[in-house]
Amino acid sequence: MSKVKIVLEYQFWCTPSSIYRAVSTEGGLCSWFADKVNVAGDVFTFFWNKQSQTAVAVKQKTNHYIRFKWDFHEDYYFEFKIVKQELTGDVSLIVTDYADADDYVGTVELWNLQVRKLKNAIGCAKKL
Repeated sequence: MSKVKIVLEYQFWCTPSSIYRAVSTEGGLCSWFADKVNVAGDVFTFFWNKQSQTAVAVKQKTNHYIRFKWDFHEDYYFEFKIVKQELTGDVSLIVTDYADADDYVGTVELWNLQVRKLKNAIGCAKKL
């Protein structure tokens, strides 16, 4: 079954470097994305409920983006891209993922929940 691409954008009120640390490091990812994360070079092993999945960081630029490819599916990836608007200073996190068409809504809801956890983990206060 082919998958559909999901692109979600979330506003953040913190620095790009704090978001990047949270989406690209073992400690950062453990605080919101997975129960446990092991990193060996570009290979990230994620653990949820004693189950593991491995992904490789195939592209990254510090404080801008990181793209992972799961070891079980070469055609699809998930990516975290950080965009800072020069004029306003607003910072966004753009999450790209893929899901089966019948699981699109569930995948979007899961990312919404995970990004709320991410914001809490890095202490992003709401903009007044």
